[in-house]
Amino acid sequence: MKRVEYILAALGGVDNVVSVEPCVTRLRCQVHNCELVDERALRRAGVYGVTIQGESVQVIVGPDADLLASDLEDLWGEDHDR
Repeated sequence: MKRVEYILAALGGVDNVVSVEPCVTRLRCQVHNCELVDERALRRAGVYGVTIQGESVQVIVGPDADLLASDLEDLWGEDHDR
């Protein structure tokens, strides 16, 4: 599994993620259910930190945030509603 696949799984899977936007060193994610987010799994995937506030999750990934966001979009496919 690629790092991006681990991150997506730790966010609760494709059905739990509403949107992902890169922001310098972070992925700003909106999720349907924050209880499905596995912070320990995100850390095992190599992220530097996780902040959860309501349905908003910020995943600190470092300078490759843009690339990871693009890879997440590729995993969703063109039909995923962003």
